[in-house]
Amino acid sequence: MQRIHYFYATLLGFFGLFFLQLAWHTLLFPLIGFPTALLLVMSVGPLLLPFRGLLHGNLKSCTWMTYLSLPYFAHGVAEAYASQTERPFAVLEIAFSLLLCFGAGFYVYKTEKT
Repeated sequence: MQRIHYFYATLLGFFGLFFLQLAWHTLLFPLIGFPTALLLVMSVGPLLLPFRGLLHGNLKSCTWMTYLSLPYFAHGVAEAYASQTERPFAVLEIAFSLLLCFGAGFYVYKTEKT
């Protein structure tokens, strides 16, 4: 595959994870008694740190995205195990985080090989 395909997979994983986190914590399963804004800052905020560099295809930002996707993978696995009602969204979180991790990782790998 060409490296641009890995970049598109990275963007699909990023935006899927981003919008899933937004919808999950505001529309689908909002927590009662916990500030929604704080929850969004904790769940979506880390994704926004290397966002500008990711859009420009910066290799350092793509590398950081691989590292940032791993806590979302762990959260998805824990939620899929713990809560049966949230399991479909947790599986989506696992899929998007893996797509982000492997897409960004292979994009960096293919870019450095050429």
